[in-house]
Amino acid sequence: MKGLYCKVGETAAEAKFVIQETNVPSALGSNQVKVQVKACALSPLDLKLHEDLKFQRDLVPVGREIVGIVLQVGPKVTFFQPDDEVVGILPLDTAMSGLCDAVVINENHLVQKPEKLRWVEVAGAIRDGLRAYTALHTLARMASGHTLLVLDGASPFGVLSIQLAHYHGVKVLASALSSEDQKFLEQLRPSVARVIGVWDAKVDLVDSCLEETGGLGVDIVIDSGVRLHEEEPEARCLLPYKHDIITLLGVGGHWVTTEQNLQLDPPDSRSLFLKAASLSFLNEEVWGASSARQGRYLHIMKDIVEKLSTGTLRPQLEDPVPLYDATVSMEMVQKKQVRKRLVIQL
Repeated sequence: MKGLYCKVGETAAEAKFVIQETNVPSALGSNQVKVQVKACALSPLDLKLHEDLKFQRDLVPVGREIVGIVLQVGPKVTFFQPDDEVVGILPLDTAMSGLCDAVVINENHLVQKPEKLRWVEVAGAIRDGLRAYTALHTLARMASGHTLLVLDGASPFGVLSIQLAHYHGVKVLASALSSEDQKFLEQLRPSVARVIGVWDAKVDLVDSCLEETGGLGVDIVIDSGVRLHEEEPEARCLLPYKHDIITLLGVGGHWVTTEQNLQLDPPDSRSLFLKAASLSFLNEEVWGASSARQGRYLHIMKDIVEKLSTGTLRPQLEDPVPLYDATVSMEMVQKKQVRKRLVIQL
C-alpha cells in the first residue's frame, strides 16, 4: 500500500513530499491494533523536533491524526474489538504514514469515536483539541472569570481554544490576521468579546487589550509565534513582539507560547517577575514522552471527542481532498500557505 512521506534535505526548505510504497506488519504485538484509515489530517511537520529527539530517518511519515475502523487486535488489547470506530494520533516515532490504507498502533493512542461524528470532523479536531487542552488546562490553569487573548484566533487551533474557553466561562479576546479572519471571528458563536484586527496598521494590540480589561491586562495569552527581529519574513510581520505580550499580561497572568526560539532579556524577566507572571512553552508531543502521563492523555482525547459529539467544540474545516492531492496539499501546509488539510480515503 502507499503512504505519504517527507524526504528530508539538508535544510527544512529542501524537504520533499513523496508517495512511497510501504508494508503493514502482518503480526500484531500484544497491545497493538490494526486500523483501516478513513480520514487523516495534515499538519506542519516539525523536522527540528525529530532531529532533537534523534528520530532521524531518510523518510519521515506524514499524517499522524487518523480516524478509522478497527480491523484486528492483539492478544492483550482490552479497549477495542474489530469493527469499532476509533480516532487517535500516531506517535512521533512511528514508521507508518497515516495516509496508508491501514496502520498498526498501540491501543493507548486511540479512543472510541461516536458513530454520529463524521470522519473528517474528528480527524481535523483531535490534535488541535489536544493542543487547546494542554495550553488552557495543563499550562495556564484556566478558570471561570479569567480573560483570555488568543492570537490568530481564526486558525483551527485558535477556534477550538476559543470554544473550550467559552465552555468554562472565560472571556475571550482574539486577534485576526486578515479582514477575512476578522469577519469570520465576528460571526463566531458563542461570540468573542473583542476581535482585534492586527492586519490594520491603525489597530494597536496592547492598547486594545488594556482598553477591554480596564487597564488590568489579560489573565492568559496564547500566541501563534513571536516576532523576534525587526526584519522578518512577510508571514511573520503580523506577529507581536515579546515586549507587547508582556505589557498586556495582567498580574499573575500566564503566557503560553508556541515560539520555540524565544529568548528573554533581563528587562523582560524583570517585568514578568514584577507581575508574578509565568511563561510556558506549548509542546503537545510531551504526552507521548512518558507512560506516566498516558491516563491523562487518554482522558483528554476522550473529552475532546465527547465535546465534539455534544457540539461544544465545532472545528471549522475545509473540504477534504483525495489521496492523489495529498502531496501538493502537504507542501502547502508545510509552507503555511494553508493552515490544515484533510485527506479522505475513498
